[in-house]
Amino acid sequence: MSKRVVLAMSGGVDSSASAVLLKRQGYEVIGLFMRSGETEKETACRLGEGGGRKAEGGEEKRSPLTLALSPEDGGEGTKPKTPQSAGSDSSLATRHSPLPLLPIIGLKPHKQGCCSASDAADARRVADVLDIPFHALNFAEAFGRIKDYFVDEYLAGRTPNPCVMCNNWLKFGKLWDFAVSVGADHIATGHYARIQEFDGKPALVRGRDLSKDQSYVLAGINKGIVDRILFPVGDFLKPEIRELAGEAGLRVATKPDSQEICFIPDNDYVGFLDRYRGRPDLSGDFVDPSGRVLGQHGGFDQFTIGQRRGLGITFGEPRFVIRIEPESRRVVLGTHADLACSTLEADGVSWLADDVPSSFECLAQIRYLHTAAPARVDVRGDEVTVRFEQPQFGVAPGQALVLYDGERVLGGGWIRQGLP
Repeated sequence: MSKRVVLAMSGGVDSSASAVLLKRQGYEVIGLFMRSGETEKETACRLGEGGGRKAEGGEEKRSPLTLALSPEDGGEGTKPKTPQSAGSDSSLATRHSPLPLLPIIGLKPHKQGCCSASDAADARRVADVLDIPFHALNFAEAFGRIKDYFVDEYLAGRTPNPCVMCNNWLKFGKLWDFAVSVGADHIATGHYARIQEFDGKPALVRGRDLSKDQSYVLAGINKGIVDRILFPVGDFLKPEIRELAGEAGLRVATKPDSQEICFIPDNDYVGFLDRYRGRPDLSGDFVDPSGRVLGQHGGFDQFTIGQRRGLGITFGEPRFVIRIEPESRRVVLGTHADLACSTLEADGVSWLADDVPSSFECLAQIRYLHTAAPARVDVRGDEVTVRFEQPQFGVAPGQALVLYDGERVLGGGWIRQGLP
């Protein structure tokens, strides 16, 4: 009997090609679209778990990169359940109530993220073409947690990474819960990463296409289910995936990759903060490293470490955001040399590797498009100090730190501060 896998389908080419590959490999594929919309009109489905929630807990110490959730959230706080047999007693008809299907609409260009109603329709069309069961479930409450985190981080003067949080809380939490509920053996996504064996144990490694590698945003997945995760496109180059989707007759083969954060399709972060929470007065002074006032800004939430463009103030030489001070609402500007950090501190660290030593050398990556740099890591509980061989630029508090042994992900945490 073929193994059952639940595939997260976003309506994009990568997850769609994943469905093709999984079917070719003999899996029984169930497609799941993870919807973030808060209204029936948006989702075109009978959905409704509720919308975003107000922030809770203020400045509490952040959880590890693999965040602990309550059991109903299906995250690290719940020990992974052993999937039941995929026999007749665990069929979708008997184990999960039927869900309404989305209307099929034509594929058309749209400025959206990866979880709009139009994307859901694209995903459903792919499922129809490939003849696989398809469900669209609303995860607005879980998305609300991600939105809360996003806003809280900006208001604290840090640079959030909602894609990492989405993978931790939702795509590898709720997705696994759904898989268990339908007796699936595996979950799968369209990420460019791979699961390979190291010393007889499954490990997360970079995808073959290094220009598309997404292992950085996956470092916080639940270690306990790594052996249940499939990344079908991880061994392919992006052009090969588009060609494969086209040969399978999928119209999404030429669909552009999503670029914006899924819940901010217009890329207007400040507008989102105002709509979602009600933006407080965050205006203040631009200052130089000595504290001399250079001008005023309209809100420190508009800036991130390393930013040069869009400051709203000009100088005779390039100036960069080198520090954000939320308490005083000051944004410190300096030269590119002022951005250099030889050391960083991170907390909330979780490990995918076993038996991590208290001190070791590795490659450290500080943002998605950063080239991982050689460093020495000292471990103290769930905190690490990273000392780079060469100074790194643009170390932003709030961003994810991911540690690699070659192409293998060892673990990761959240950058607390960079040091000269």
